[in-house]
Amino acid sequence: MKNGQTGLDDADKRIIAEMKANCRRSARELAVELGISPSSFIERLKRIEGAGIITGYSANVDHLKLGYEFMALVQISISHGKLLDVQEKISRLPGVVSVYDVTGGQDSIAVVMCKSRADLSSLIKKILATQHVEKTNTSIILNVVKDQSQFLGV
Repeated sequence: MKNGQTGLDDADKRIIAEMKANCRRSARELAVELGISPSSFIERLKRIEGAGIITGYSANVDHLKLGYEFMALVQISISHGKLLDVQEKISRLPGVVSVYDVTGGQDSIAVVMCKSRADLSSLIKKILATQHVEKTNTSIILNVVKDQSQFLGV
């Protein structure tokens, strides 16, 4: 690995992009496409994984097809001194996809997915009922134009 803060060269970045696009392809197939030997590809991939840049592999899922019709961003204000405990509790609630510690007017943002309006209402009320949560502000996500899984970052 060379150049930049991450020490990645162009070949490493291309490997990451290809693995992100379709990690099910064989090392031989990817190496041929990238113009490097399969052994070099495997060595580079192991180095990238060892550096913690690629942390795992997963399937991309269409949550709408699984019935998750309601997505929302829930901005959360939390009592001072209780931030990490509250974020951890909220992160364990069913329907909470992710929890972010943020700057600005709110302390945290939760991304949530629910199958019904009633489920969303119940989840927001559970978040509000969490001890030390002062208030929430919820924005319903109408359409996803681009999400985190589409970000290559290389």
